[in-house]
Amino acid sequence: MKIKLFTLILSLSMAGLFARPGSEEISQTIKGRVLDAQSQTPLPSVNVVVRVENQTFGGSTDMDGYYKIEKVPTGRIDLQFSFIGYETVTLSNIELLGSKELILNTSMRESTQNLQEVVVKAKEEKARTKNERVNVSGRTFSIEETKRFAGANNDVSRMASNFAGVQRANDATNDIVIRGNSPFGLIWRLEGLDIPNPNHFGGFGATGGPVSMLNNNVLANSDFLTGAFPSDYGDGISGVFDLSMRNGNYEKHEFLGQIGFNGLELGAEGPINKEKRSSYLVNYRYSTLGVMAAMGIDFGTGTAIPEYQDINLKLNFPSRKIGNIQVFAIGGVSSIDFLDSENDEEENGGFYSDEEDLRNRVNTGVLGASHQYFYSNKTYHKISVALSSVQNKVIIDTFNIDGSIVSPQYRQNFQRGTLQVNALLNHKFNVNHVLRAGAYITRRNYNLLDSSYSFRRGGFTDLRNLQGSNMLYQPYANWQYRINDEWEMNTGLHTVITPENEQYSIEPRWGMSYRLNPKSSLNLGYGLHSQLPNELLQYSQEELSDGSIYQPNINLSYTKSHHFVAGYQLAFLRSWNFKAEAYYQNIYNAAVDAFPNSYSSLNSGSFDFALPDSAQSTGRGYNYGLDITVEKFMDKGFYFLSTISVFESQYRASDGVWRNTAFNGNYVWNVVSGKEFVLSAANSKSRHILTVDGKLTLAGGQRYTPILLELSRSLGEGIFDEANAFSAQYDPYFRADIRIGYKIAGAKVTQEWAVDIQNFTNQDNPFGQSFNAETGEVETTSQLGLFPMFLYRISF
Repeated sequence: MKIKLFTLILSLSMAGLFARPGSEEISQTIKGRVLDAQSQTPLPSVNVVVRVENQTFGGSTDMDGYYKIEKVPTGRIDLQFSFIGYETVTLSNIELLGSKELILNTSMRESTQNLQEVVVKAKEEKARTKNERVNVSGRTFSIEETKRFAGANNDVSRMASNFAGVQRANDATNDIVIRGNSPFGLIWRLEGLDIPNPNHFGGFGATGGPVSMLNNNVLANSDFLTGAFPSDYGDGISGVFDLSMRNGNYEKHEFLGQIGFNGLELGAEGPINKEKRSSYLVNYRYSTLGVMAAMGIDFGTGTAIPEYQDINLKLNFPSRKIGNIQVFAIGGVSSIDFLDSENDEEENGGFYSDEEDLRNRVNTGVLGASHQYFYSNKTYHKISVALSSVQNKVIIDTFNIDGSIVSPQYRQNFQRGTLQVNALLNHKFNVNHVLRAGAYITRRNYNLLDSSYSFRRGGFTDLRNLQGSNMLYQPYANWQYRINDEWEMNTGLHTVITPENEQYSIEPRWGMSYRLNPKSSLNLGYGLHSQLPNELLQYSQEELSDGSIYQPNINLSYTKSHHFVAGYQLAFLRSWNFKAEAYYQNIYNAAVDAFPNSYSSLNSGSFDFALPDSAQSTGRGYNYGLDITVEKFMDKGFYFLSTISVFESQYRASDGVWRNTAFNGNYVWNVVSGKEFVLSAANSKSRHILTVDGKLTLAGGQRYTPILLELSRSLGEGIFDEANAFSAQYDPYFRADIRIGYKIAGAKVTQEWAVDIQNFTNQDNPFGQSFNAETGEVETTSQLGLFPMFLYRISF
């Protein structure tokens, strides 16, 4: 088996190295669609110009907005889209490969100046989000960035940790802290619908995990928002990932194979009906460590072998007559066992606890569809519906010192099924006024069961045993008013209604941009945002003396946050961009313990499992800071991104004391840069490209609660100084990553090899502390050490 696998990979690699030279220059087709940004209607007769090196190619869109330019030489290209009465759009330094047709869809903004071609050059696609209603705290990211950035691991969350105002919660998961907020405040949205945590091994209700299920090979350029987001979004107070899947190639079948530390992948795309331009796109992945373990290869993880598989799918059926229909799906299953009972005696305990076996299973699935229908070139509706399901199963057993007697300790089986519908109507009155109104209607079904073993009773005692459902209504509306090409305002309302506990929240949203000149702008934003309580906390149960069940937290209020943002943006020199944003967030109604102590939901994270028995919505908090970005977009093979964030994050729990939140590191500085070297001659029959990318991160140390050592020694277990919660801070976090890649791009096949060395200085960054009852000392667990990750990708 090992020999066959090695032979297959070697054969594919050598096919590119020793391919016979052709008689023509390597070229490829560029195609796509151009839409009006405000009405989403296709734009005919748009001029499309492609520039590659010293050559220029051109074309125009047809009546359905499609364009196609053939026989374009491969390499880095620039595209320009121009149309009378619209702002010119320029896309720069896009990579064109011979093995894969390039599909580039874009939208154009109509100018408020009538009947003349506006020659204002868009600074870059990333300078403005895909969502037209975002004025502040947002950017579009390209999927190439998730593949190119060192340390990103082909993961959108890890990639986003390079952006201003964002930091990683820890190295073990892709949880992100946005402007001092808990990772649990993040909204995940795919194809216009809210989705559950799209990560393998993610906790129930969490927003992150060690490995993403969202495959970046199938994603399109998407938006990332960090505050004061418009009225489209609800049930989250920190940030938004608004993701889209790209459509498959509607004229040609193409394939992808990839092997790396994250998994073995196979992908395919192509036409379903060429005449109707319908297409499919699918990608499947299986965990590499699971495959290697089956082959008898030991990676030093002991019994803790992460096994997972996932699938991403999209079908696209465009139609001028009945409207556009799309179907999408993601699914993932994951399992891992931390079996301390099977460790050798010299090994130091399990991952979660000494003398404990933990088995974890997570299953997630989403199936959705949408229909977009145009009544005219100014009005359309879009109805989207999705079914999703999440299951988290945990088994924990303890054992005696020789592992001969295993005692049950905890059982968990949490399930949630969700049906969500989003219906919206968008009408463009004219270039100055656009109105969008819609509603999210969500039904959640719960089956929450967990229990702990009682030796007194000789069996398991339920902690939760709840089956039920609830409804969530989120109507919203947004009015976009473009006074002229310099002034733009977005005003909206978002409403949250939960009939179960008879609560509602009306939330105003507002944003304004003023273009000082073609290269700079001022931006302002405000929003009131809310988030539903943690479902495990809200649906906790207590058994009364008469045997009846009581739910003390069912009427917890939404956590609410006022967001205020002011920003300035400047494009300067060649492809350089500067952006500064100051923000303030005032948080109230956070869940805290009914008994006076330091607990607050604002400190929730992936490794925070403690919940109070009884809670109340009286917690407060605030975050304020300054985010600065200096960026050079890819130009002549070089890019650079430096972000600096300084911030303060405080909270007040039920004991009335103001404290640092768990995420108040006070500062984070990221530098990401890279250079692309073309090694082959201009007339070569294949392009040989060497890429070198690096990343540096320096951040304030993680906050933690000290352990009361003497009391812990006397009681034989770790006792934390809760009165001084998060008063201590580890040394500053430092990490350096480097990525080196080599690509051979031929006429039919492209191959890429890469090594991503994470924490290549082997910096010892602390993760957490625990009390060792055997030694009577406090022990510190470290985060990820030097860790190389390898990748091989082939597309044809």
